[in-house]
This record gives sequence, structure tokens and C-alpha cells, in this order.
Amino acid sequence: MTNSGISGVSGVELKQEDFVRLPKERNLSDAIVRPSVSYWSDVFRRIRSDKVAVMSLGIICIISLFAIFAPILCPYEYETTDLLHTNLAPCREHWFGTDSLGRDQWARVWIGARTSLLIGLGGAIVPQVIGIFLGGLSGYFGGWVDMLIMRIIDVGVCIPSLVYVTLIMLWLGSGPAAIILAIAITGWMDSARVVRGRMLQFKNREFVLAASTQGAGSLRIIFRHILPNILGQQVVSVSSAIPGAIFLEAYLSFIGLGIKSPMTSWGQLCQVGASFYRLYPYQLFIPGLLISITILAFYLFGNCLRDALDPHLRD
Repeated sequence: MTNSGISGVSGVELKQEDFVRLPKERNLSDAIVRPSVSYWSDVFRRIRSDKVAVMSLGIICIISLFAIFAPILCPYEYETTDLLHTNLAPCREHWFGTDSLGRDQWARVWIGARTSLLIGLGGAIVPQVIGIFLGGLSGYFGGWVDMLIMRIIDVGVCIPSLVYVTLIMLWLGSGPAAIILAIAITGWMDSARVVRGRMLQFKNREFVLAASTQGAGSLRIIFRHILPNILGQQVVSVSSAIPGAIFLEAYLSFIGLGIKSPMTSWGQLCQVGASFYRLYPYQLFIPGLLISITILAFYLFGNCLRDALDPHLRD
């Protein structure tokens, strides 16, 4: 080989004039032009680009803000009666009218929103936490732990959940804490089953075996290595369970087992308004409409969140 040429494979000498320098555009043809994006950044990007998700989340935020600030700014107390102004239609002084005791419906509706949203969040998160913990232990350790937890679940699901809820409400009385406890006792079983199945899928994966080889304990493997791969689906379950808890609270209050007056909730307002809906339909339709809008918004956002968290749908 000399400085003036390069010997080819077939013995033909190649000269420098035989080579052509590629343009810079050709060098960039195989470059990765998309910036590196983390999983959660991609999730937020997909949620922001989804109009249904943005709209439903906006509705949830607006209702939550009204529940926080509307009673504070209202000049009337939600439990103050005024027998001189009973059953007023919506007007300038009382935007949602008054009830049969002269209480301002605007203040009562948004205090009821606080109660219903609190029960919705608590009734969705608490059962999920219990189900994740027990389901994770059952799926990872197996043996008698799995047998005990699964037999409890098998017995529990044979009895309708409404029976549990009714007995608990009769025992503990009315109140948000009693409703959340009743939902938690009956709602953790489905979550535990799902988490157990996912735990059985992941506990023999290579990254789990590598962590075990390096001396990681069982609890560290469960909560540090396996559960992060399951939490995406459970977050979607929480967003789907919130409207179910809100509806259950409304149902319990409607049949007289939920929130009692003077405390209020959307279900309790519907229960009172149903007695006068022929004469004063606004007392039933306003809280009923808010329940419907809130439940729909949570369901729509849960579906969009499920699609955003699915790694197989990443573009």
C-alpha cells in the first residue's frame, strides 16, 4: 500500500479520486432526530395532546375549586335556616334557590361536593392501598400466605357488598369516615386479585432474580422493583373507582344510610329533593346533574389515563 492509493480486495489499486465525500445531509439520514423522552414525560405529553383528557380534567378541577372556595365566598351558611324564605327558586340572592327550611342551596351543594369528593377519593385510594399490600404479599410469598389471603377473598366475594356496607353503616352510623371504611372493607378484594396476578408474572423476571442475587430483601424487591411496574394499572383503577365511590355514597344517602342532615352531600341533597321534585324540581336536578357530570368526567379521564400509561401505545 502506498500513499497514493489503496489496494482493493481483488488486487485493484484504488486511488483517492475513486472516493466521493458524502454530503452532510446523507450523514444525518440515519441520525436519531427525536429527543430522548422519559416514560412519565411521554405520559404527560400524551395527556396534554388528548382533548378529551384535558376537558375532563378541567371539569374535575373546576368542580374541586368550587367545592373549596364557593362556600367560603358565599354570604350564607349551609346549615342556617330561614323559615321566611323557604323553597325559593334560583334568583340573584340565592343562585340555586333554597330548600324547605330556607337554607341556601348554593352553599349546601358545594359543601356536599366536598363531602362527596372526599368520600370518592378516600373510597378509591384506601381499598387500593390495602389490595396492593395484601395482593403483593400473596403473589410474592405464595404458600400458606397466598392460601389464607385468597380463601378470605373467596369467602368475601360470595356475599354481596351491599350487605357488608349496610351492616357497617348500621354499626358505625352515618358520616364520611364510616362510608370510606365500608367501601374499603368490601373494595380491596378485586384489587388484591389483580395485584396478585401481576405479581406472579413479575416475580420470576430477570431483574427480580438479579436483585435477589445482590442480596435485596423480599420487601425491597416487592416495593422497589415489582410494584413500580404494577402501579400504572392501579392508578387507572383508582381513577375508575372514584366515580363508583361517589355513586355508592349517593345511593346510601338516597336510601337513608349515608350522610345525615344538617351535614350534606350530593346524595343527601338528591334524597331530600326527590320528595319535592314535582313542586321544586331544581332541588333534585342541580345535585343530580353535578353527580352525573363529575362521574362522567372521572370515567373519561380514567380511560384517557389508561391509554397514556400503556407502553405499547407509545408512538
